[in-house]
Amino acid sequence: MFDEKNYFSLIESFNNKLPKRNDGKIDYTHSEKAAVITIFVTYNNKILLLKRSQDVLTYKGKWNTVAGYLDEVRPINDKIFEELNEEVSISQDEIKKINLGTPYSYIDEDIKRTWIIHPVLAILKEKPQITLDWEHTNYCWIKLDEIDQYDTVPNAKKSLIKSFEE
Repeated sequence: MFDEKNYFSLIESFNNKLPKRNDGKIDYTHSEKAAVITIFVTYNNKILLLKRSQDVLTYKGKWNTVAGYLDEVRPINDKIFEELNEEVSISQDEIKKINLGTPYSYIDEDIKRTWIIHPVLAILKEKPQITLDWEHTNYCWIKLDEIDQYDTVPNAKKSLIKSFEE
């Protein structure tokens, strides 16, 4: 279950400990831990998968969904709407429902980073026109049980399952 008090406490702790980028956002570049959001976009029992470009820092060429660093102390819904608009041009008025799943941690030994993942489910009113930003090169709509057929970022399936938890 998502706990707003814990969420703000976590982001404030990173904000107080880590350096800031030029735009004032938290810079996770050299941090061993990073708080992120993973947003599964769904319409008509299918989810949107995005192929990560070679220009991103981690998991180049892997399939994922809309994701981003939680790099500002602000409500999580603000970040959800920002990431959806930025990465796939989905606006807030296209969303029927948002479900905040249960956050969890994952240690990726290969890159020596602990991800504090906040999974989210965004249910759309209708199928949108997708416009990708620089972070992705391709997209596809898949059935929920097809995720294992894709070379995804670590724990994508776990995040998907947790995005449905209330």
